[in-house]
Amino acid sequence: MPASTQQVGKDRIEHASRDEISALQLERLKWTLKHAYDNVPHYRKAFDDAGVHPSDFKQLSDLSKFPFTTKQDLRDNYPFGMFAVPRDQISRIHASSGTTGKPTVVGYTAQDISNWADLVARSLWAAGTRPGDIVHVAYGYGLFTGGLGAHYGAERLGCSVVPMSGGQTEKQVQLITDFKPDAIMVTPSYFCNILEEMERQGMDPRDSSLRIGVFGAEPWTGQMRADIEARAALDAVDIYGLSEVMGPGVAMECAETKDGPVIWEDHFYPEIINPETGEPVEDGEEGELVFTSLTKEAMPIIRYRTRDLSRLLPPTARSMRRMGKITGRSDDMLIIRGVNLFPTQVEELVLRIPELAAQYQLIVTREGNMDELEILTEIRAEYEHFDQDRRDALVSRLRQSIKNNIGVSARIRLQDPGQVERTVTGKARRVVDLRPRA
Repeated sequence: MPASTQQVGKDRIEHASRDEISALQLERLKWTLKHAYDNVPHYRKAFDDAGVHPSDFKQLSDLSKFPFTTKQDLRDNYPFGMFAVPRDQISRIHASSGTTGKPTVVGYTAQDISNWADLVARSLWAAGTRPGDIVHVAYGYGLFTGGLGAHYGAERLGCSVVPMSGGQTEKQVQLITDFKPDAIMVTPSYFCNILEEMERQGMDPRDSSLRIGVFGAEPWTGQMRADIEARAALDAVDIYGLSEVMGPGVAMECAETKDGPVIWEDHFYPEIINPETGEPVEDGEEGELVFTSLTKEAMPIIRYRTRDLSRLLPPTARSMRRMGKITGRSDDMLIIRGVNLFPTQVEELVLRIPELAAQYQLIVTREGNMDELEILTEIRAEYEHFDQDRRDALVSRLRQSIKNNIGVSARIRLQDPGQVERTVTGKARRVVDLRPRA
């Protein structure tokens, strides 16, 4: 098994030459491909079907010969079919919400968790956090990787952790006021909620103890960074990750440059592909971000299609490449305040209510720095006679169902039959995204 990271803040690989990084990636990729082929039936079949074998991997460019992994592959192998070690060697299991269909499940060995903690600690160091600092974690805990990933990394760095999790905004403000943390790890949109609550209570956020904000789990613009830094008088930096690849800490922006997250290339091999053809594109060109893990024992991931649209940028603060801001997704997933949402999830919940028709539309806007979701839906013709009280009850029922099952708050507008926009073919335009592009 490849060695884990060295002491935080003194890890020479962060400043190694390109040749050294490439040599390490080559060695670790050989191990990963063999480990996946030997121990995961899905990968053995996928490699065989593609006519490739781990022994065919001689140089980094050979990776393009190997098949992609998608979220559907993880769902098809639910729950533990993608694991490469016996179940009794799995120390932790995370999973997606699985609102529609089966959730995606990821597993970690003890060494995987240790590596993950190392990388989040490395990320926090790059953000300007130091041992002895207090870190307030407002990412969600539980099956979501954000909270525990941030928690273990902050502890690994030697910080004091406040495991607040999400929600309870008034209490968030109280603990920030009383405990005086140095850093906060949270989605940028929820941090805006916290700032609004501070201001509602008559506080000036610039007077808080916070000097670092580590923001992730959703795309955010440079304008949002400027607004947050002006309102809160802290350094706002971007952390990137996804559970299928590891969790938070796959890439981290450095406080001294704030020019895009540095990909920790000693643990993850990045590619950018044309989302239509699947062919790799040159560094600097925009396309879909693809990751291959280099050190994961429990669940190696080979050429995972993230669906995030970005580009690879040359090194600056560290000798590893950076990723540009996520400009969108190559599929139809929306990210609303850090929550992943597919239109089909809404459709499923709409259709659980017999009085509602299958027509619906999602309208996404941004008011200030906050994403807002409005859902237009129709009452079925046979219930058109319902009075306002009964219609309000349907609206309340759908709103609560979306909150409970997807985890996002939405405004619901219930309309008469035929009122939701349709194209000339009679199909509704499911998503109207009115948010400004980064």
